[in-house]
Amino acid sequence: MNAFWTIVLLVISNIFMTFAWYGHLKLQQMKVLSSATPLYVVILISWLIALAEYSFQVPANRIGFNGNGGSFSLMQLKVIQEVITLTVFTIFTVLFFRGESLQWNHLAAFGCLVAAVWLVFLK
Repeated sequence: MNAFWTIVLLVISNIFMTFAWYGHLKLQQMKVLSSATPLYVVILISWLIALAEYSFQVPANRIGFNGNGGSFSLMQLKVIQEVITLTVFTIFTVLFFRGESLQWNHLAAFGCLVAAVWLVFLK
């Protein structure tokens, strides 16, 4: 069951992180923020969102790490996290940035990441 909660917490943390890293670009498109908004303001907003991200990321790693009774090695946790990051980012991009299109090479790269997950779980 800890594997399930690890994945759920990683997904939630990556949703927050994607908004922390790229949400300001969408807010700029929506005219909520302007290009004249000082960079330090954007960074502070991103850090506040990232604080929420860490509130899910750290427990996910603690629950999931096999050294704490979890199901995953550190390498497995990292590769799982990267695949979740790109999945969340892809969904975010397609839904919120209509001008960005998904290309064949993006799908091929994602396939390579899925292969990386398979490889990292080989015994």
